[in-house]
Amino acid sequence: MPSQKTFSTFDEQIELLKSEKHLVITDETYAKDVLMRIGYFSLFGGYKHLFRIPLTKKYKEGTTFNEIVALYEFDSNLRELFFKYLLQIERHMRSLMSYYFAEKYGESQTAYLDENNYNNSQRNHKIISRLISTLQRAVNTTDYVYINYYRANYNNIPLWVLSNVLTFGNLSKMYKVFPQSLQSKICKNFGCINRKQMEQFLSVLTKFRNVCAHGERLFTYRTIDNISDLPLHQKMRIPKQGIQYLYGKNDLFAVVIAFRHLLPKEDFLEFKGKLTIEISRANKNLVHITEKELLEHMGFPKNWKNISRYQLTP
Repeated sequence: MPSQKTFSTFDEQIELLKSEKHLVITDETYAKDVLMRIGYFSLFGGYKHLFRIPLTKKYKEGTTFNEIVALYEFDSNLRELFFKYLLQIERHMRSLMSYYFAEKYGESQTAYLDENNYNNSQRNHKIISRLISTLQRAVNTTDYVYINYYRANYNNIPLWVLSNVLTFGNLSKMYKVFPQSLQSKICKNFGCINRKQMEQFLSVLTKFRNVCAHGERLFTYRTIDNISDLPLHQKMRIPKQGIQYLYGKNDLFAVVIAFRHLLPKEDFLEFKGKLTIEISRANKNLVHITEKELLEHMGFPKNWKNISRYQLTP
């Protein structure tokens, strides 16, 4: 078992990086300021690995402190960019799910608290039970002015009101157990997506949303679950290992594929333009990481920019 790390001052941290790690630090005042603002663990625990010599604890010759900061800032900018559009999709799903559910079952809160108004199969029973418990807690919360207002004035909180306090994860689980007729209505708003593909999109996007919201490392993140194989994978000729696509399944490029399906065209092109700028800026600042290496860690195929050229239909 490795020994526990001991406390060290900012000056000692800088000296360690220079003398033992052979990291190039040209401005120690700047380095100290960065360590104070970000923290040694957040900076090096999350972003040193791409610069390290394999099987050693030393960095590639000539690696600078500024490069590691540049990779950290690249990832931070990615989180901000992806989070913006994840929230847009979350709002859209919240609106559609509330609308179609109320259209079918009415505006009474008893409707969404009734397990019979979901696809209450044996497979879904535990999910529905936990979901209704979550909805009941939301109904009883006193943390939101608008929830308190509806409770006090109408003794009823419609789903289009309550849904605003639900997380993306709650919405994903609710969609999973929606009646198939409602799932189909929701999917029709996005063109060629079927019910299962949407369920997988929401599951994967929920996890990436949490990474963005909690400030965790995004560009190398992978989920356990995958999105479906889609016509876009084939049209882009994404390479395979056996029958499994190597990119765009559970990585950041899978989120880009989901965005291509779930965002309006003009919003997706705006997103893609901003993403292109961020990757280009990172490539200029990262001397010891090639563009190919960066894209590989992100789960992006080399022709990722072609994603907007293809129709989504088979």
